[in-house]
Amino acid sequence: MSISETKKAEVIETHRTHDGDTGSPEVQVSLLTARILHLAEHMKEHKKDFHSRHGLLKMVGKRSSLLKYLARTSPERYTALIAKLGLRK
Repeated sequence: MSISETKKAEVIETHRTHDGDTGSPEVQVSLLTARILHLAEHMKEHKKDFHSRHGLLKMVGKRSSLLKYLARTSPERYTALIAKLGLRK
């Protein structure tokens, strides 16, 4: 369950901090969010797919860790990213 190449390139383009940026926390969190949303739709249809559920929970944990790192190192970038992605209601 992964997102398409065009969707991935679009997400990277909108959240990168400089040219060639694919590894900044903003890009990583936005890619994980796109994958989580895609997998959440899958889980709505296939409720008993426990292997995908395990992967979903691992992605949520990874995103949480990256967001904690970003909040600790650069609070202004953290708040901007949260607002842009619509997380933490």
